[in-house]
Amino acid sequence: MNSSPEECAGELLEVVPMLMRSIRAERNRHRISGLSVQQVHTMLFLQRHPDTSLVVVAERMGLTPPSVSKMMDGLVARDLVVRQASSQDRRRIELHLSAQGEQSLEAAQHATLEGLIAKLKSLSTAEREGLGQSLHLLRTTFSEEGGAFQEK
Repeated sequence: MNSSPEECAGELLEVVPMLMRSIRAERNRHRISGLSVQQVHTMLFLQRHPDTSLVVVAERMGLTPPSVSKMMDGLVARDLVVRQASSQDRRRIELHLSAQGEQSLEAAQHATLEGLIAKLKSLSTAEREGLGQSLHLLRTTFSEEGGAFQEK
């Protein structure tokens, strides 16, 4: 087992991309029909940050406001996202998932989880417990409270 901070960091750099590829593959298998990966990621962002503005979405997604506006037009047309004036500032438009958007995203997330669960079933109970402890440790180490990799 790797125990030095340098060895652990190297292992993280190797394992995390593999894990993300696996999660991405599961998400792609179960994503909402007709939506791009970027649209799904935007919906996931809106789920975690409801009533956010187009500019914030653009900043977080690394896109320009005009491209996000065009993407939102498509999501609004499909009744997955709702635009509405802010209750505090009528000049500000807030974005949030519609009920249909929430349902669609929830169904896709559930199917993705089922795919990941199937992979984890091959581990023994002790291995899953160890993995759970390690994931908890990673969460606390890299969470906003832990100070690392804070979101803007």
